[in-house]
Amino acid sequence: MTRRRPPTGFLPPDRRRATEFWVVRHGESTWNADGRYQGQTDVPLSHIGILQAATLAERLTGMHFDAVYSSDLARASQTAETVAERLVGGPMVQLEPGLREIDVGELSGLVVADIEARFPEYLRALRADPWTTRRPGGESMEDLFARCAVAFDRLRTRHAGGRVLVFTHGGVVRVAVGLALGGVPNHAWARLSVTNTSITRVLLGENSGTLLGFNDDAHLEDLIEATEADDVLGQAP
Repeated sequence: MTRRRPPTGFLPPDRRRATEFWVVRHGESTWNADGRYQGQTDVPLSHIGILQAATLAERLTGMHFDAVYSSDLARASQTAETVAERLVGGPMVQLEPGLREIDVGELSGLVVADIEARFPEYLRALRADPWTTRRPGGESMEDLFARCAVAFDRLRTRHAGGRVLVFTHGGVVRVAVGLALGGVPNHAWARLSVTNTSITRVLLGENSGTLLGFNDDAHLEDLIEATEADDVLGQAP
């Protein structure tokens, strides 16, 4: 068998020291179903979200991970607990607040029509500059990236050479992609659709990364819904 070589000038992470992250967006929440922005408001899974989590658990049954981490928000930790009990050894889910979704501030609980009526200046700014524009009273994508990069770096160092399963949110999945690629163009974030319970795989080294797979939701093919929109974009969450 011929060994595959990376493109000239491409230095992939050293797998002996890098960490492979399987980054999963939580199942659909009750506010996802209602079209409400939620950010860091603690909202549970909907009945569809519970079914999505169970379907993902079936897919990952019998797999081994060196550790399982989750955002401390209920929609992520509920998804994580459902899956973890089907993994080899039934690992404990460790909560990591640094993996929380973007803080949407005053937008929490609102639907798009509310936001369009109350915050037109914010929406104009977001369309012009989706990277540094902060949600009213909340975070920007730049803020989210900086916060979550610290969390991923801490986990990477802790589990060097290992494989880690992470349950989190759509915005944080985008951060993982950005870390793997060495950044994402500012206006490309809105084009990274992340469905509920989809799997994104990244390999992160100290100063390098590789995107191994993005938004894999094959386990949802027989389900009716797999919500894509979230709190990061200027559209329904």
